[in-house]
Amino acid sequence: MRRSRWLRSNPARPDGATAYARQEHRYDKNRPELAGLLGEIRRIVDERPGRMTVGELFEGSPVQAAAYAATGHLVFDFSLVETPWDARAFERTIAAREAAFGPGGWPTVVLSNHDRSRHASRYDDGVHGEARARVAAVLETTLRGTLFLYYGEEIGLRDVAIPRSEIVDPPARRGGRRLGWWNRDQARSPMPWWAGAHGGFTSAERPWLRMSPDHATRNVADQADDPMSLLTLYRRLLLLRREHPALHRGSIELVDVDGPDVLAYVRRDGDDAALVALSFGDTSHPIRLPAAPSGPWRVAITTHGSHPELGKDGTWTLRPLEAVVVIDDDGRRIPAGRSASTERAPR
Repeated sequence: MRRSRWLRSNPARPDGATAYARQEHRYDKNRPELAGLLGEIRRIVDERPGRMTVGELFEGSPVQAAAYAATGHLVFDFSLVETPWDARAFERTIAAREAAFGPGGWPTVVLSNHDRSRHASRYDDGVHGEARARVAAVLETTLRGTLFLYYGEEIGLRDVAIPRSEIVDPPARRGGRRLGWWNRDQARSPMPWWAGAHGGFTSAERPWLRMSPDHATRNVADQADDPMSLLTLYRRLLLLRREHPALHRGSIELVDVDGPDVLAYVRRDGDDAALVALSFGDTSHPIRLPAAPSGPWRVAITTHGSHPELGKDGTWTLRPLEAVVVIDDDGRRIPAGRSASTERAPR
């Protein structure tokens, strides 16, 4: 049977560790005709006002994601997902993303999805997991770009171990470790709504995948009633993001606050400004914030519940694994730092 030239097989690579790696992916991804195809799809969508699309970049850099993105049409890149728990590493990733998209582009913000280990599991070192999940919540809700929350991350849901006999993910079921495939079921366990049977996800005899083993205590109902829960923190952050244009559409500017394990950046949109400082370490750090024009800064959110007033000299002690968002009450621009993006991008 004659094989169509449009369904050509990829050339083989004998040195690959997995079936996927043993191919030179010449014909099945990043084809030059993809841009034209995306354009056709987007023209159809754009015929109806108020519509948008989002696509997933299977693999590649923010540069590639930015090249495929367009106004009203977003592209996931996974550079944030692949960044280790380190302040300087996230600083480099943010700078690279901003350089790729530029002032006229608009990135997405993704820390977890249905194909990757949940970030609450990735960042959990066995000691500081809960605190790190709170810092991550502030990070992802205050970065520049359209935010995508994967269900369960708002309550700190972890990966769930799935026995081989219960695997649903087709590649993992067929090949598993032999193909080097990570079982994606581990990041797809049902949402626990309350502490009852199957977490309220289903009334059937069993859910499609195992529930998280801690669903009796880690569930939406319990966290909704707890003012210090991760869910409450996400709700407060999303409300703050909605109320301040700087946080949902403004530029982002990396700033140096003299903290070795601290990541800090400024978001601004016109007269609206916010500064975010995140401690990635388990020790306290005295940091020096940029001076507010007519000050003082106001602490809008801290992951530690409460915090003393900011020092008049601009110094402040950021506690271990604390993340804060401070707002310029007088609504003026703050001094510039290391610029990662200096202009407002379209939403």
